[in-house]
Amino acid sequence: MRDLIALVVLLFVQILCAAFLVGETLLTLLGIQHRPLSWEVKELLEIGAVLGLAFGAALGVTVLTRSLRRQKRAEDQLRQVSGAFMELMQKRFHDWGLTSAEKDVALFAIKGLSTQEIAALRGTAEGTVKAQTNAIYRKSGVTGRPQLLSLFIEDLMDDDMLPQAETREPVPDIEPLLRAVG
Repeated sequence: MRDLIALVVLLFVQILCAAFLVGETLLTLLGIQHRPLSWEVKELLEIGAVLGLAFGAALGVTVLTRSLRRQKRAEDQLRQVSGAFMELMQKRFHDWGLTSAEKDVALFAIKGLSTQEIAALRGTAEGTVKAQTNAIYRKSGVTGRPQLLSLFIEDLMDDDMLPQAETREPVPDIEPLLRAVG
């Protein structure tokens, strides 16, 4: 939420500053009469606008950097969970005593492929895949795919299997900066 507010403020400041910098030129091009400002006031306003644009760029870099860090953390956690899931599956497959063909079929079934798709990928008959899935269900003690998948989901939901959350770095408060610029 803070990043969203920061982005809105960033856009507002940059639009306001850019509008001021090109405003007089646009008014002249559009033929709109306006009362000119004294050169001292105009210079101060232009300096403020440029500082506002520079602040907006710095704030944009900060928000982008934080977003990229957060994305990398999420990708790392996803990789850890994916690796844990694969380890868990291989351990369960071994504990159940699945053959290599049954392991392949179980993996495809967990991924959600149909019997026809598994048969096509493995180059076997659908009847063979059905027999293998029945053997998998019997060895694992379940009655179908949903239960097979739920075995793994339950294990992953166990706190010991989830990657430990990293400590979050503090998010700087941008309001004092905004007050200083504005």
